[in-house]
Amino acid sequence: MNQNSIGLNVIQPEPKSVDPVCGMMVDPAKAAGHAEYEGQTYHFCSTHCRTKFVAAPEKYLQAAAKQTFMGMHEPEPPVVAPGDKVEYICPMDPEVLSDRPGPCPKCGMALEPRVVTLQSGPNPELVEMTRRFWIGTALSVPVVLLAMSDMFPNNPLHHYAQQLNWLQLVLATPVVLWSGWPFFERAWISLRNHSPNMFTLVGLGVGAAYGYSVIATIVPAIFPQGFCNADGSVMPYFDTAVVVTVLILLGQVLELKARGQTSSAIQRLLGLAPKTARIILPLGDEEDVPLDQVRVGEQLRIRPGEKVPVDGVVLEGKSYLDEAMISGEPVPVEKEPGSRVTAGTINTTGSLLIESEKVGADTLLSQIVKMVSEAQRTRAPIERIVDQVSRYFVPAVVLIAVATFVIWSLFGAEPKMAHGLVNAVAVLIIACPCALGLATPLSIMVGIGRGAEHGILIKNAEALEVLERADILVVDKTGTLTEGKPRVTTVVPIGDFKPNEILRFAAGLEQASEHPLAQAVLKETRQRNLAIPTVDNFESITGNGVSGTIEGQAVLLGNRKLLHERGIDMEVHQNRREELQSQGQTVLLLAVSGKFAGMIPVADQIKSTTPEAIKLLHQSSLRIIMLTGDNRQAGEAVAKQLGIDEVHAEVLPADKLGIVKKLQADGHVVAMAGDGINDAPALAQAQIGIAMGTGTDVAMESAAVTLVKGDLRAIARARNLSRATMSNIRQNLFLAFVYNVASVPIAAGLLYPFTGILISPIWASVAMSLSSLSVVANALRLRSQQL
Repeated sequence: MNQNSIGLNVIQPEPKSVDPVCGMMVDPAKAAGHAEYEGQTYHFCSTHCRTKFVAAPEKYLQAAAKQTFMGMHEPEPPVVAPGDKVEYICPMDPEVLSDRPGPCPKCGMALEPRVVTLQSGPNPELVEMTRRFWIGTALSVPVVLLAMSDMFPNNPLHHYAQQLNWLQLVLATPVVLWSGWPFFERAWISLRNHSPNMFTLVGLGVGAAYGYSVIATIVPAIFPQGFCNADGSVMPYFDTAVVVTVLILLGQVLELKARGQTSSAIQRLLGLAPKTARIILPLGDEEDVPLDQVRVGEQLRIRPGEKVPVDGVVLEGKSYLDEAMISGEPVPVEKEPGSRVTAGTINTTGSLLIESEKVGADTLLSQIVKMVSEAQRTRAPIERIVDQVSRYFVPAVVLIAVATFVIWSLFGAEPKMAHGLVNAVAVLIIACPCALGLATPLSIMVGIGRGAEHGILIKNAEALEVLERADILVVDKTGTLTEGKPRVTTVVPIGDFKPNEILRFAAGLEQASEHPLAQAVLKETRQRNLAIPTVDNFESITGNGVSGTIEGQAVLLGNRKLLHERGIDMEVHQNRREELQSQGQTVLLLAVSGKFAGMIPVADQIKSTTPEAIKLLHQSSLRIIMLTGDNRQAGEAVAKQLGIDEVHAEVLPADKLGIVKKLQADGHVVAMAGDGINDAPALAQAQIGIAMGTGTDVAMESAAVTLVKGDLRAIARARNLSRATMSNIRQNLFLAFVYNVASVPIAAGLLYPFTGILISPIWASVAMSLSSLSVVANALRLRSQQL
């Protein structure tokens, strides 16, 4: 993946490394530890993992090397260019990649396309499982009816029991060995790769029931008395084997369909791009061409009601564009010559002529799809709990199943061993850990996709989890709380100096600067049609101002500290300066040839959405701290107007990083929002960096969350999304854990001594499928979450 910004300059995540101990994806810049081994640096998610690696590096590197089977390798950023080979990824184990669909060699689940496209055909796994389900169902119905024949009064088939067993064998064999073959195949792969999973248990359970039944049909005499009924016959369990197979197939079909809905957010984003564009030909004619034929620099016509095909700039026309699909904001935005437009947005009224600037994979829409696709496959720290449980879960279930058979064979009701076998199979089936594995990744996928629909781009699952725990939000003033477009409100001359003369000298010093205050001075100077003089001996004094020689005179422009250090007397005008600052204005002070010449008050208008945003953020239990390079009076005036909790004024760029570090040292989880280059170090240091989408590339590269429209209200939405997603994950984990804790002992027969109730393997398979579906359905609820 290239490192260019996403449309509004959203930078893609830096390449990540895999922790060789736990398999977590680790950002090298934020790793908890590092270790060198044989000339290579390894990065770790925690000091615990680093300690284990340092003690036995070869052990973990050999384990990591095994991940090369089935096409597995370290994930690379997804690419969606036309014609590229499709990669498949595991929803539970995103480190597993393959060039073809099939089962995951670690968990056994169906791999799915790594990057969603509108051209994606039907899921081959779903098609195959559906076919096996219907054929298996057709063959299973007569097996079940034959098995139930003894329940009918005066059963005429009673005298043909052995022949009926053979008929069941004929009908059940294709169900188990063909319809259920994927389960056995995946069970074998799991054992071969030392990664026991749900299919290990299904394969053992169904295989035990079917194998026992085959032997009971062919050579029933070899079974001991514990397997025999009162009349000496041995009952087969073909009905159990086929019904469990069919029910698990049904569960897989329903689960695959539901899992497909988790990518609906990306599909909706992809659907925003039109398939054609209306291009202006050299002679002025207009022609509709396929979107992939549009090149940078070409002129395009956007008619009313049409979607914008590429990112570009308006050359002619005036209209309102509906950008809700990208930014989440419902109010159409006015566009006129010089305005930028984004692919996928809808032109509502007038006709526009635009020049294309970014096409294909470089557009904001394409980059958002890439970023969301990658983020959805990351793992949240909370998944470590699941990993630790899963490592021991399947072996523990197998031991419980063996213990169940032994205990029933010794102390159970007659026929003891037959009951023991059935209950052991029930334990194996009901304890499948699929729900546990799906609990976190599905919620992450839906949550990150939901955020993208509201203009909230989340870099990874860890950011989504940590944002919930943040208790302090640090915000930069200019460009974050304010419009970032200061304007000169007036010019206050001192002594014999004239207003226009003051502006000319100030503009001469500021003409090479990109600072917003400098641009305000230059804009006012040009609007007054004043000639901007040249400057010699220019010097920039970081955080204080600038100096130089203009028309033979030494000129200073900056804050009170700068002029005081240079011995400029300005105290007589202190009251006027403080009055302007108390109104929230930043006052630039000018000195010429050692004399105080005048003041240039500059005001940066507070964004219309900021007051509401501050209120929403306070409601979400965040303490808000404002950082500004302005003087204290101006900073406190803005803070008072907005109800901000704490202000740090006259802050130098390097100070922002120190403030964030101090807050963290005091035990706070810090989120920081900013949009400038000088915000980047603090954004990277904060547990959650939030970049405004209208800001600089560097700020966005350093941030874990990007707000496409640069609206602070989106932080409150992101916080709500984080809380909703983490709550959803906890609900899923609770459902999965409680289900397994409660179901295994019941399937083993714990209730039988008290109630006479036993859970058959058939009902165990129903319960197992329902547990997985409940987790999927709960995760999908996030799609309708109100933010």
